[in-house]
Amino acid sequence: MKRQLLVMDAEGTDRIDRYLAEHCEGLTRSHLQKLLKSGDIFVNGLSVKPNYKVNAADRIEFEMPEAKEPEIVAREIPLDIIYEDDDVLLVNKPKGMVVHPAAGHADDTLVNGLMAHCRGSLSGINGVMRPGIVHRIDRDTTGILIVCKNDAAHNSIALQLKEHTITRRYEAIVCGVIKEDEGVIDAPIGRHPADRKKMAVNVKNGRRAVTHYRVLERFKGYTYVECRLETGRTHQIRVHMSSIHHPVLGDAVYGPARCPYALEGQTLHAGVLGFVHPRTGEYMEFHAPLPEYFTALLEKLRK
Repeated sequence: MKRQLLVMDAEGTDRIDRYLAEHCEGLTRSHLQKLLKSGDIFVNGLSVKPNYKVNAADRIEFEMPEAKEPEIVAREIPLDIIYEDDDVLLVNKPKGMVVHPAAGHADDTLVNGLMAHCRGSLSGINGVMRPGIVHRIDRDTTGILIVCKNDAAHNSIALQLKEHTITRRYEAIVCGVIKEDEGVIDAPIGRHPADRKKMAVNVKNGRRAVTHYRVLERFKGYTYVECRLETGRTHQIRVHMSSIHHPVLGDAVYGPARCPYALEGQTLHAGVLGFVHPRTGEYMEFHAPLPEYFTALLEKLRK
């Protein structure tokens, strides 16, 4: 089965074997190196070796005959759709929903719901497991996610993500009281050197990551903040806020093991998404209201 991958976040320094190992689930670096050495991986139509350095907008193709991806089951799942046209769809993702099928989540993901709603009218650039998905948010993060219905829209949004021109603003409650009213965290993020399931500020092997934050409200022991993403690395806000000793409240991975409130994961919400429409060229901006659990927690902290 042929896989295709459009490179979006490389900076000309990543070896292709390392890049693919991080971006293709279920493939080891050693397996990828064998495919590269045998000439079975192509970049922009040409076979490359393991030391090839990937660049933004590279199109990678390779055959994986022994890796049969399961058929994605279309399932009627209620979707909170904020906006939809022939090119894009914006959905307000609830807490606990996984974006695309993975181990333990075969038919209850956002993609399963999109397959039923869009009836196959989704971009195919990111493969059959992630139709329409050009970026994602964590399972326990709520808020706006953009879905692309065709490859032209997908390429346009992917380029805007690469050029950091998409507006992405999040709201979060973090541990501790932040003294300054606003700040910028400019620290590279990469795989955790000891725990490959986690990300970390990684100066040696990380990619540049920039988060702008400003204080919205202060409480006893906590701070309500807005975070604006300049880049979009995996777990970026969670890793960055933890790195300045203000982890997101409820984050069991990057924050304290114990939480004084009954929460299901981090209090993080993707509230604003703005982009240039791929067909009209018009800038559009959308807002998703805070989920009920978040507003209830704010009221509790105010008291």
